[in-house]
Amino acid sequence: MNEVLTQIQTFDMPNTAFMLLCTSLVMLMTPGLAFFYGGLVSKKSVVTIMFQSFVSMGWVAILWFIVGYSLSFGPTINGIIGDPSAYFFLNNIGPNTMYTGNTGGIPILVHFVYQMMFAIITPALVTGAFANRVNFIPYLIFLTFWTLFVYCPFVHMVWSPDGLLYQWGVVDFAGGIVVHATAGLAALASAIYVGRRVLIKDTSHSIPFVALGAGLLWFGWYGFNAGSELQVNPITVSAFITTDIAAAFAAVTWMIIEIIHVGKPKLVGLLTGAVAGLATITPASGYVSIQSAAIIGIVASLVCYVAVFILRKYVDDALDVFGVHGVGGIVGSILVGVFAATLWNSTGPSGLLESGSFAQLGKQFVAVVFAAGWSFIFTIALLWLTNKITPVRVTQDKEGTIDDAIFGEDAYE
Repeated sequence: MNEVLTQIQTFDMPNTAFMLLCTSLVMLMTPGLAFFYGGLVSKKSVVTIMFQSFVSMGWVAILWFIVGYSLSFGPTINGIIGDPSAYFFLNNIGPNTMYTGNTGGIPILVHFVYQMMFAIITPALVTGAFANRVNFIPYLIFLTFWTLFVYCPFVHMVWSPDGLLYQWGVVDFAGGIVVHATAGLAALASAIYVGRRVLIKDTSHSIPFVALGAGLLWFGWYGFNAGSELQVNPITVSAFITTDIAAAFAAVTWMIIEIIHVGKPKLVGLLTGAVAGLATITPASGYVSIQSAAIIGIVASLVCYVAVFILRKYVDDALDVFGVHGVGGIVGSILVGVFAATLWNSTGPSGLLESGSFAQLGKQFVAVVFAAGWSFIFTIALLWLTNKITPVRVTQDKEGTIDDAIFGEDAYE
């Protein structure tokens, strides 16, 4: 009884309300992603790609409830993964159980549901790489095992206080390594394994859908980054502002590059640049200055634009998931080691520019390579094994009408 009373007394209503708001914002990002991707594909495959995002909201939530949260934040097993029995079906958690990972005074159930929204959107990001080409059952198999054996271990290693990379000093404020690097490399592996589309062309059927999706993503990203502080303080404010500034500079930089490269500004390009900036600032948002965020935004579009341009020649990553999210997350995670400043986050690392030391830069680089390799190899192996059970790729005759072939539904009559 005394323990329960103590837990109730430590409950912080403003922080809890803020985190529930941030949870709602991050939840909104998955429908935003569905519209963003849906607008970029042909009208005969929009149902499929939107279905792949929305089904993650159901299936990954169930996985997270059963064992995902426990694997991610349970007591550590060798710093790699959490004890699956610790919070199995949320056992050992009551309404008054408080989250002890920081001093924010939020119930552990709030932390559970906030992190669940991250788990939902991460594998959904991958779907843009194999748009139009993958059967539904193999996608569900991918969704299940990739979440449990790639996403959850890296959540534990990077964000759990007893995780291997956390203990080593690697930082990732809101998911550059955990979300974007892992999803980006899974996207690259998927695109390579599945192979090229029969018809490769610019099939964006609804630029308004793309704009709506990008707007929802940008809006939700405030909860994604600022909410990762798990409480309201000056770091929360700076993470919110660095998120917006990086996205703004990246969007305009991408637009300028396209004017120079193709002679015209493109709305889809502007929006893609914004998403690249958001992905790149994500790991650094709570550790860097506003001025550094502007530089990171510019670098994001420069590097991601070149990556997309080069990759399109060799791999059919249909919606440039690796070039935007993967490269953005990797670049941003490494730039933490350059721009991180204790003036902006006294509990964070000191980057190269502040300390003159390459130590943090080296840690970030090693962590990115480790995450990239793990995700890439596991994804290839998972798709190969799945293909032994059921064909991963749709037959070529169904590729052009995949919505009707798989679901018997058409977005447009």
